[in-house]
Amino acid sequence: MSNAELNELKQKYVAAGAASPATAFADRAENAEVWDADGNRFIDFAGGIGVLNIGHRHPKVVAAVKAQLDKVMHTCQTVMPYEGYVKVAEKLSQITPVRGHAKVMLANSGAEALENAVKVARAATGRSNVICFDGGYHGRTLFTMAMNGKVAPYATDFGPMPGNVFRAPYPVPYHGVSEDEAIRGLKMALKTDANPKDTAAIILEPVLGEGGFYPASKSFLEKIREICDEHGMLMIIDEVQSGFGRTGKMFAIEHSGVEPDLITMAKSMADGMPISAVVGTDKHMDASGGNSLGGTYTGSPTACAAALAVMEVFEEENILEKSQALGEKLAQRFGGWEDKFTCVDNGRNMGAMAAFELVKDDHHTPDPELAAKLCGKAREKGLILLSCGLYGNTIRFLMPVTIEDSVLNEGLDIVEACLDELT
Repeated sequence: MSNAELNELKQKYVAAGAASPATAFADRAENAEVWDADGNRFIDFAGGIGVLNIGHRHPKVVAAVKAQLDKVMHTCQTVMPYEGYVKVAEKLSQITPVRGHAKVMLANSGAEALENAVKVARAATGRSNVICFDGGYHGRTLFTMAMNGKVAPYATDFGPMPGNVFRAPYPVPYHGVSEDEAIRGLKMALKTDANPKDTAAIILEPVLGEGGFYPASKSFLEKIREICDEHGMLMIIDEVQSGFGRTGKMFAIEHSGVEPDLITMAKSMADGMPISAVVGTDKHMDASGGNSLGGTYTGSPTACAAALAVMEVFEEENILEKSQALGEKLAQRFGGWEDKFTCVDNGRNMGAMAAFELVKDDHHTPDPELAAKLCGKAREKGLILLSCGLYGNTIRFLMPVTIEDSVLNEGLDIVEACLDELT
């Protein structure tokens, strides 16, 4: 079917809240390129929102999923377990930097991982409160919407959110929130709203994802660890977007050396197959009763096969080194754009988790309208590009780490051409 025919069906049958505003429908893809239903080629700088760090349809992952399809597609691991689930758990326990011996539960999505992390924390501590941060994003289920540090568009139309969720400032010096102010705000929340004796966990992203790609400093993360230890709260790190090699480490928290109690992960964990995980210290992960964690499809055989293949690719193809190298290339290009365009500001990266701001004036006033125009213009020229951030003016880069240099440069040239046209 053509794009036009598919758009007609979309308008008729897909709920407005779930329908993509994009009018081109993906038909096939390879590494960092996608072709739509009309045969038009796109360079993919979005990676399914950070899901495709090793590219569309990596051959090793495709082969692993096909092989699994010839064996078992589904039994529900709580009914009859299978090798893939325990092998993924074994591997994640070995590579995830939590305190002590790690145990694992698998789920289907990042939001499910966060929901289950809260359940684990509540069971382990006997407490109910959680503290999150401004600008954070944790999912679209009801409880994770309450945890998000941004209302629109995630929670705008859905009424009262669950309680026992409190919020503190996230340190973004560029937007006037220093690390000291963030810590002061957190301590104030513990005094005025979230009694530490009733607070199970502090949950944060080591690099804000939807909130604008701002990394937390090593010292800030160390202070969060200290506060959690002081009050007997768990430190939960959300690596759904920043994990699996995006920042040049397997997990972004590794840049700090801080060991949390629980880490959540998803997205690039299985190169597009739906899977997520909560990995945590064994005494916390074992705190709830039998059959208290899981679900019908959690850790499906095909998704586990994909995840195991992804971890092999990381070892065989030096993905972490490639992520660092890609980040350096992006940083160099951002620097050139900051010199050339007055609207481009605050280029930054941690590995290949990279972004810059679009601003209106010398006061760094966010320009979300220009960001929207840039993403739209790029799409017209065959480049899939995403904005994000609390102010909607951040341009983020989530192309596959495995992108070929020629395709990378072609896409970056399109960004520059669009900036030339729009400014």
